Amino acid sequence: MKNVLVIAPHPDDETLGCGGTLLRHVAEGDRVYWLIGTTIKEKNGFSPDIVNSRQKEIKKVSEMYGFAGYKHLDFNTTELDQVPRNILIQQISEYVSEVKPHTIYLPYRNDVHSDHAQIFDASIACTKSFRHPFVKKVCVYETLSETEFGMRTDDHGFKPNMWVDITNYIDRKIEIVKVFESEIQEHPFPRSITCIKSLANLRGSFAGSEFAESFICIKEII
Repeated sequence: MKNVLVIAPHPDDETLGCGGTLLRHVAEGDRVYWLIGTTIKEKNGFSPDIVNSRQKEIKKVSEMYGFAGYKHLDFNTTELDQVPRNILIQQISEYVSEVKPHTIYLPYRNDVHSDHAQIFDASIACTKSFRHPFVKKVCVYETLSETEFGMRTDDHGFKPNMWVDITNYIDRKIEIVKVFESEIQEHPFPRSITCIKSLANLRGSFAGSEFAESFICIKEII
């Protein structure tokens, strides 16, 4: 049994990027924790109904996965680049120290959304072996609507080196992603059920399975 931590800039990133893998971890007896990097607030223009709905979605999703726990940081969505790096690192580090994960899942550094880059940079600072020796594995996931639109000329794109067969978990992943009603639209919108299943089908073709999720494994200590 291992402790696993998925760090998501926004709720739904974890499900889009590695929902099937997280379900597999839980099914195999691992304890999975969820850290959400941002929140939405009324003072930032979100209606009370939307704020309340999002909180209910997060609670329901956590229950559907069977997460051992989750934490919601209080930073504004789309504004992580305005948060002092040391503050962001400190808050992530506190949860990492509390959870003591063996494996951490992070968003791709060069996703088009700036919040993803900030979460990656701050989180990777919390994986140093001399500070957090329990962290043995760090994997980067891809997020539909963010990873494929990252078009930095100095980036060669998301090139996975690890695949997880999620054939037994794809239906449950779809059920969970549908909880985030405001984030899912019809094809050809990137975060559509069609695109989610198509990407899993494509990744599965490489892994020799019907459906898979792919990752860049950037650290593994055996």
